[in-house]
Amino acid sequence: MTGHAENSALGDEIPEAGRAQNCRAGASGVESLFPAGQSCLRIALLSYRSDPAVGGQGVFASNIARALIARGHGVTIISGPPYPDVPAGARLQQIPSLDLFSQPSLGHYALRPRHLKSWADTAEYFGHLSGKFMEPWSFGRRAAAWLAKHRADFDVVLDNQCLADGLLKIQKHLPVVAVIHHPIRRDLEMMLASESSISRRLLARRWYGFLPMQEKVARGLQHIVSVSSASAQDVSSYMGVDPARIRVVPLGVDQAMFQPRADEGHTNRLRIVTTSSSDVPLKGLRHLLEAFRELSKDWQELELVVVGKPREGPTRDLARELEEEGRLRFVSGLSTNALADLYASATICVTPSLYEGFGLPAIEAMACGTPVIVTDGGALPEVVGDAGVIVSAGCGAALHSAMHDLLHDSEQRAAMAAAGLARVRERYGWERVGESYENLLIEAIRARC
Repeated sequence: MTGHAENSALGDEIPEAGRAQNCRAGASGVESLFPAGQSCLRIALLSYRSDPAVGGQGVFASNIARALIARGHGVTIISGPPYPDVPAGARLQQIPSLDLFSQPSLGHYALRPRHLKSWADTAEYFGHLSGKFMEPWSFGRRAAAWLAKHRADFDVVLDNQCLADGLLKIQKHLPVVAVIHHPIRRDLEMMLASESSISRRLLARRWYGFLPMQEKVARGLQHIVSVSSASAQDVSSYMGVDPARIRVVPLGVDQAMFQPRADEGHTNRLRIVTTSSSDVPLKGLRHLLEAFRELSKDWQELELVVVGKPREGPTRDLARELEEEGRLRFVSGLSTNALADLYASATICVTPSLYEGFGLPAIEAMACGTPVIVTDGGALPEVVGDAGVIVSAGCGAALHSAMHDLLHDSEQRAAMAAAGLARVRERYGWERVGESYENLLIEAIRARC
């Protein structure tokens, strides 16, 4: 954990750090909403899995909390494990779960008699045992129970794509603004399309059994935010949400951390970096590996670094061949600073995804002054604009051609690096994101008045 955050397990007392005294007086436009002496928002930020290493939702949780605190508001991050990096001034309210995914070898033996007293614990255990992802539902139930005791300490709730049944209970007493990064049904569709085994298709449907709940809850919420226009369109079509209730606020990047390194030279480096998980069809790693294998025949000194943990499967077999040749390595558990160093050291960063609701790794690389190649999957063209090379999703030949051309053209790489850096500095600062969310949260509160 970072900063001076206060942490607590599930309990009945909320420390003073979570109350209005923690706010800076004079936050824009909110004074008329509150009793005398309070001049800022008291925000409950719900995030069921919040470690930035887990993915973009964890990155969002830490950064939006930091951005709102910088604008003078009080933020309590209400999270299940794995817990977030907590920015200075925020408070972490831990909502413990059985945390079955952190103990794969012992998860089947995690149940204790005391857990049978809790419907959330019992359902989480037996649901997990039968191959169902229960965390959004169980976290929502626990968070709703905790907020029922503490709702007087908050003005508004910001939900980080939990979209659980419990959120509708919370909305009866507190205004809720829900962030939907992208509809997860897109993940399921692509997994089913890539899987020929009937048994594995059935297991996938079982795993994604939480989707009807999320879609029902999204339709019942009054205030929805998505991170791109492409994602907003998908939220409307896939989840049945009225487009009039969806606002678009792009993500940001920590430009104090993700920035060019003075001692890093791109012209002499031959390194391609991507962020992916093997055998997750949505991320398109297989297509990049196939393109890289062909490319490496002409560039003996070229290496591919994949940020993520390898998973067993057909893609893993190809990755293992490249690892044995010393051309590929996987890295995981990187600190934010180490990740930024890696991006800055790359000749090219590639996002080969078949679909992205936003594409945070692309703008992180652009912020480090590294040229990027992305696909036309989802929001990536919208996010990168004309500051990167855009190729057809799922096309290894297109990836090969784009990487080949950039490797041969140092002037084009330099021009793209400059364009990408300028685009990030203009569009993707967390200060702007924080201001947008402040306005949306105030709007949600006023709608309840």
